[in-house]
Amino acid sequence: MAQLPGLPTWGEGWMASYLPRATGGDVLRGDAGRGARWWHRLLEGMAQLADGNLNQVQDRVARQVAEIGMAFRLPGEAHERPWPLSAMPLLMGEDEWRGLARGIAQRAELLEAILDDMFGAQALFRDEALPALLAAGSPHFWRTMIGVDPPGGRRLHTLAVDLGRGPDGEWRVLADYARVPAGAGYALENRMAASRVMGTLYTRLNIVRLAPFFSDFREGLAAACRRADPRIGLLTPGRFTQSYPEQAHLARYLGFLLVEGEDLAVRENQLYVRTIEGLKRIDALWRRMDTRFIDPLAFDAQSAIGVPGLMDAMTAGNTVVLNAPGAGVIESPALSAFLPALARRLTGEPLRLPNIATWWCGQDRERAYVLAHFDDLLIAPAFGGAPQGLPDGRPVIGGELGGAARAVLMEGIARRPQDYVGQELVHLSTMPALADAMLVPRPFILRLFAARDGHGEWTVMPGGFARLGQEHDIRAAGIGEGTLSADVCVVADRPVDAVTLMPQKVAIRRNPGTLPSRAADNLFWLGRYLERGEATLRLVRAMLGGSIDVDGGAALLQGTMDRLRGLLVASGAVSAGGDGAADVRALALEALDGGGLASVRALLATVRSIGEGTRDRLSADVWRLIDTPVPAGGDAGAADILIRATALQERFSALAGLAAENMGRTAAWRFHDVGRRIERGLAVCRLLRTFASDEASSDDLTTLLDLTDSQISYRARYMTGMSLAPVRDLVALDPFNPRSLAFQVEVIGEHLKALPALRDDGMAEEQQLLAIELGGLVALAKAEALGPNAVMALENRLLTLSDAIGRRYFLQGSETLRASGMILA
Repeated sequence: MAQLPGLPTWGEGWMASYLPRATGGDVLRGDAGRGARWWHRLLEGMAQLADGNLNQVQDRVARQVAEIGMAFRLPGEAHERPWPLSAMPLLMGEDEWRGLARGIAQRAELLEAILDDMFGAQALFRDEALPALLAAGSPHFWRTMIGVDPPGGRRLHTLAVDLGRGPDGEWRVLADYARVPAGAGYALENRMAASRVMGTLYTRLNIVRLAPFFSDFREGLAAACRRADPRIGLLTPGRFTQSYPEQAHLARYLGFLLVEGEDLAVRENQLYVRTIEGLKRIDALWRRMDTRFIDPLAFDAQSAIGVPGLMDAMTAGNTVVLNAPGAGVIESPALSAFLPALARRLTGEPLRLPNIATWWCGQDRERAYVLAHFDDLLIAPAFGGAPQGLPDGRPVIGGELGGAARAVLMEGIARRPQDYVGQELVHLSTMPALADAMLVPRPFILRLFAARDGHGEWTVMPGGFARLGQEHDIRAAGIGEGTLSADVCVVADRPVDAVTLMPQKVAIRRNPGTLPSRAADNLFWLGRYLERGEATLRLVRAMLGGSIDVDGGAALLQGTMDRLRGLLVASGAVSAGGDGAADVRALALEALDGGGLASVRALLATVRSIGEGTRDRLSADVWRLIDTPVPAGGDAGAADILIRATALQERFSALAGLAAENMGRTAAWRFHDVGRRIERGLAVCRLLRTFASDEASSDDLTTLLDLTDSQISYRARYMTGMSLAPVRDLVALDPFNPRSLAFQVEVIGEHLKALPALRDDGMAEEQQLLAIELGGLVALAKAEALGPNAVMALENRLLTLSDAIGRRYFLQGSETLRASGMILA
């Protein structure tokens, strides 16, 4: 067997540092003997996978991360980063996990009871079991929610909990997340990436699967709705949020609609999503947006990303919102100081999972303790935010502060003591991680997830994800520079049944589902910009070589080159200026990499931006091609530029092929293809006006055939040389040429005929009538009369058709709800 680097022996001593040690009392225990065997089997299997070189396993995991599209964004960053996943998972015994699950389920019920009282009878405040300042001081306590009974009577549907394990093996709760508990999608993606690399190793280790948890969560949310087959949306702040890739993956996996605020509307206390078929009812909304932004009429009036009237739909009982607004009040570190006493009062038993010891400075005795032990405690904001002395809101160790910083924090505690807590310093235990081909111990924080199932009971994910940092205290928090994540695996005592998210019995359906207007808009313009980029590359390749026939002489060739240059300038790919063949290379480089709005680099950046907003509807293969950076051009010769342009065109062709062969023939595909066809039709019109005028040269006609991929068809059909009318007919009017204008118009008409209509009288809508009219004009046109003016008229009609499609199907800024033909389903 291959020897693993960084592992000096296979003895129990080395493994013991990664395993919990049993302690007295009713605490969670770990079985060091069994745990060591699990780790041995894992490491042996990984060694066999990589012939002893764990770096190979890490490289494979990194490739899977890219394959799946796992990414995140740090605050303020414009671009996503690859998700930092360690190849080494955290192994946990089934018995230990059950203890954690019972503790988290108890904690979730306790937090639900606290929320119910805070926004209901408020007996805890009256009886002084809980200071009212804990609610009033929290930015997440909303008075408008007092007395509001949420649909289903539940304020919490899902919860995330951070835990740390001390060197003695005891788990402590570090934080609760109820506003927008994030990370379940990353836990799922971690498992997908790791299991693909590990092959059957996870099966041999009896790793418990995650799919039943997500199935229970989906059933629990559906059970809270009034309809038997509800429509559920995942509300995202948009593609610039830190965890947007996770949200897109979760929506796709769970079958939820990924929606933004502008996709939704409220009418008569019912929430709807704007779709290509009109308004469709939304029964539940899993929000990943802070409460203050979700409804500008009920919370922050300046919010531009929320849904006006959403709270009306919720209070009327028509829409389940999870978690309910105001749930974030339980995230306050100050509240954890009162949870042990509240657990006995509200559940009749002590906390199964203890908190880290916390002293809220809003109480005299506790504040005195914090000041007396200042150097030995972690000083943190009581309600989040950034109080005086903690400018970035991050906790600090009192003993590490000195001079002015210490004085400022002390002054802040004296002025507003209620804004601070003191917490014990918890030294986190470690787990193995890979660093420079060596196994090294890294401190970690474990995040677990709970959700209500179809019976309203709490179920806990058998796993989660771990965050591995550098610090040995609880400041090793968020994913960022130098931080890793790891899959968390629960090891069962017996083989695990193969299960997936889907239940065993499900009604067969061929309805592709709801397509929101925004998604249709994005897919339409994704097709247009991809086609536009390919057209620019065709012009660049024609300039650099192509197969332009130079029989007409240098003057004619120069005229053709000038027309190519004019097309690039008119498109916005290059700036005006420069002529002659001498600057062709510079012009080609500018078209590829320049700052123009239609350079290939700029178009691909736009494509990426649009693709980010449609992440849940793009396959991993498509996203990988879109997300691949454009290689730098540098100081290359014409031949090298041509090779690079050809490679880029192959990428565009691959994207077109994936759309043509892999996308289901649904409305989503039709909008994407209509976008391509409209853009291609417009490009053909511009090429006809430029190269097929009455004075066109042989070089012009040859270039036109090259740019429309019609050279072979023309040569096979006509034995003579270039002739204007046949070229016009082939490029503009031949319905059998997939690059002709006639072909594009015919396909557009077929798509629009198949798309849903709002009218119920059987009459054609505006966009369909325009397509029929345009098709008739093209069918009746004669090649001999198809001069620039005639082509311009067709081009303008194509633009008018594009505008009509946008008016009918896409969101039009602040457009009010469409009243005619509205479908309320």
